Amino acid sequence: MKKLVMAAAVGTLSSVILTTQVAAPLLAQDTQSSGNVYQQLDLFGDIFERIRSQYVEEVDEGELIEAAINGMLTSLDPHSSYLPPADAEAMQVQTRGEFGGLGIEVTQEEGFVKVVAPMDGTPADEAGILAGDFITHVDGEGLLGLGLDEAVEMMRGLVGTDIVLTVVREDIDEPFDVTITRDVIKLTAVRARTEGDTVVLRVSTFNDQTYPNLKDGLEEEIEKAGGLDDINGVVLDLRNNPGGLLTQSIRVSDAFLEKGEIVSTRGREANQGERFNATPGDLIDGKPLVVLINGGSASASEIVAGALQDHRRAIVIGTKSFGKGSVQTVMRMRGDGAIRLTTARYYTPSGRSIQSLGVSPDIIVEQPRLDPTGAEDVDAPARASRSEADLRGSLNNDSLTEDEIEQIEADRERARAAAELRTEDYQLAYAIDILKGLSALSPQE
Repeated sequence: MKKLVMAAAVGTLSSVILTTQVAAPLLAQDTQSSGNVYQQLDLFGDIFERIRSQYVEEVDEGELIEAAINGMLTSLDPHSSYLPPADAEAMQVQTRGEFGGLGIEVTQEEGFVKVVAPMDGTPADEAGILAGDFITHVDGEGLLGLGLDEAVEMMRGLVGTDIVLTVVREDIDEPFDVTITRDVIKLTAVRARTEGDTVVLRVSTFNDQTYPNLKDGLEEEIEKAGGLDDINGVVLDLRNNPGGLLTQSIRVSDAFLEKGEIVSTRGREANQGERFNATPGDLIDGKPLVVLINGGSASASEIVAGALQDHRRAIVIGTKSFGKGSVQTVMRMRGDGAIRLTTARYYTPSGRSIQSLGVSPDIIVEQPRLDPTGAEDVDAPARASRSEADLRGSLNNDSLTEDEIEQIEADRERARAAAELRTEDYQLAYAIDILKGLSALSPQE
């Protein structure tokens, strides 16, 4: 018994000694780390005073502090930044769907300003700016070496004024200039139309208007078609959609899902994660759905595409998406400014992160690129086709009623319209053809 007591005592003593030996260095390390932080803050104060008193030109102290704060945030990742009061207010206006500018979403890649996507119907879109373009100069001034916010600031200006962007584009040998007139950007979040028997929902951004616009537009097109039974499916066009509000991407995904997870976010700590699930109710009652994406589809667009793909609710067509899988939280700070801070990564229902990888389409369909000058190749006139009906003395088809003949001619007209669409928008035409095929294979009641 004494041996057991002695052993226990020795064990207790050993654990005390071990704890003391390990904990003491850790405490010292924490103290030393805190001391280093305060020393560096003192160093920052010393440098600030030197700049303020000895820099060759007089400096604005407020701007100097803002630059230091922004430098700290932008060193973390391309999406974290400081928003001065004017920029913070502009962001609030943008989420409501109206703001001034060129209408492009940009990011920074290895020091260069890269276009994520032009927004539909904006000056940049009409001028021919494409997703993936690099902007190297603004009005002849180089952007290399500038922070993203500084580059964006150079592109801002009064509505109605012109700006010249120098663009580098893949597969184009030389940089070229594009002149754009700044304008008030009024974003229509969703445009709905019907092509043949297919409803096309073009979603250009995720702001406060997105889900209401989508629901109203979809219902209107279904009503014009004569009801849900008279459409063969829906194309959800997310190409060149740079993203926006997380809440809206969840609502758009939920519009076509009956149940299951839509997206999850995971922060630095385990208790900072969130899961968002679908609620019962599919706006098209399980009708076939095709989602279109490309390299300009980012963030909220990728949440929607990833959720619908993982649940096998939609066929995803196009090219690989942008790959922005992080969540930014806008936090109001003193003085009416704000910080945009990356606080989490998001994951699709299957648990995959698309950060830097993007969403891969189920069917890869490239869109033919346009010449930046707008020039088009003029093909030789197509040879007129001849059929039995063109032959002199050919027999009439007396096995069909007038109604049946009219139906055949209507089907032929729809096919002709679909062929014309291929020359205007090859990816969309492909998506519509997929829905036609699915409709042809579905059981007839």
